[in-house]
Amino acid sequence: MSEGHRVIPILASSFERRKAARPDPSASLRGQSLGPVQDKLGRPITDLRISVIDQCNLRCGYCMPKEVFTKDYQFLPREALLSFEEIEQLVKAFIPLGIRKLRITGGEPLLRKSVEDLIARLAQLKTPQNLPLEVALTTNGLLLEQKASALKAAGLQRVTVSLDALDTHLFRELAGVDTGEPKQVLAGIAAARALGLETKVNMVVQKGVNDHQVLPMAKAFRDMGDTLRFIEFMDVGNANQWRLDQVVSAGEILHRLESEFEFEPVDRAKKHDVAERFIYKDRPVEFGVIASITRPFCSDCSRARISSEGLLYTCLFANNGTDLRAVLRSSSSQDELSAIVRGIWGLREDRYSELRQSSADRLDRQPAKVEMSYIGG
Repeated sequence: MSEGHRVIPILASSFERRKAARPDPSASLRGQSLGPVQDKLGRPITDLRISVIDQCNLRCGYCMPKEVFTKDYQFLPREALLSFEEIEQLVKAFIPLGIRKLRITGGEPLLRKSVEDLIARLAQLKTPQNLPLEVALTTNGLLLEQKASALKAAGLQRVTVSLDALDTHLFRELAGVDTGEPKQVLAGIAAARALGLETKVNMVVQKGVNDHQVLPMAKAFRDMGDTLRFIEFMDVGNANQWRLDQVVSAGEILHRLESEFEFEPVDRAKKHDVAERFIYKDRPVEFGVIASITRPFCSDCSRARISSEGLLYTCLFANNGTDLRAVLRSSSSQDELSAIVRGIWGLREDRYSELRQSSADRLDRQPAKVEMSYIGG
């Protein structure tokens, strides 16, 4: 790949395909009623994940490998990103359809200038029942210590931090950087916790890479009182060169944990939560496993994703999106925008992980898919 070449995160040529995917607002509104919507498999839309930037200060191999995302890589220009006003308008269009939870993602969302101003806007929005939306953010944590106070003051409720190792050398190797330390991330988590933010930590586990960190990570966050979630290495996008033999299954992770700790399962807080929950028997601390590979949960998936330039994706493993930025920047009304989203979700029948599990062929012939760094996982 040539220096500076931009990876196209969806199939075919990006610009022409996105133009073709731009819907006609007036056509979408005809015959549509607003209100909660379900897809073809009866799944509602309750969670909206919004990427605010496609850049990151790390180069984790499973998300933004440094061999692809070089120093000359062409990220999106500033004018291509949705403005905070446009994001707020978009969220308002999703609310009547059933959205109750928002998650701000990236890239690394804390690299987006004044992201706390966006949080403040979104924290003021209400559901049709006049209840506040749940507003969360996912980050690699390196900037969290300095940003936590502003985020809390703006109305952020929850923060999820990605951390795959406690060992400094391994941390840098996994993150594809020469600087940075786990203690910076841990300081950010501590700052968020001290401010009253609900904190969770995500660890992507890869066989032969960082699976020896499962027990040290479990012990550390058990002692700190934070929920740690172990995530099976997933085939999101194509840049990470995913292989099935790199996956440490949820079953194997639980088996390892059983060698050190006593714990028991806990019911999911919400039907559409993706993590299987467990609690240690000797203290009120939870951990979880997210098993998209070995225990797919497509049947309960209620998440929609918006890229930083305004494309709507109905699946983490999608190969194309619908351009909502063009609608936002036209003269379309909020009702028209809601109707467009309703129409897209109503046709949704994504179940990639279930199909992957049932067809060995899919493991050998990976289709082109949107990259994780583009829609925030």
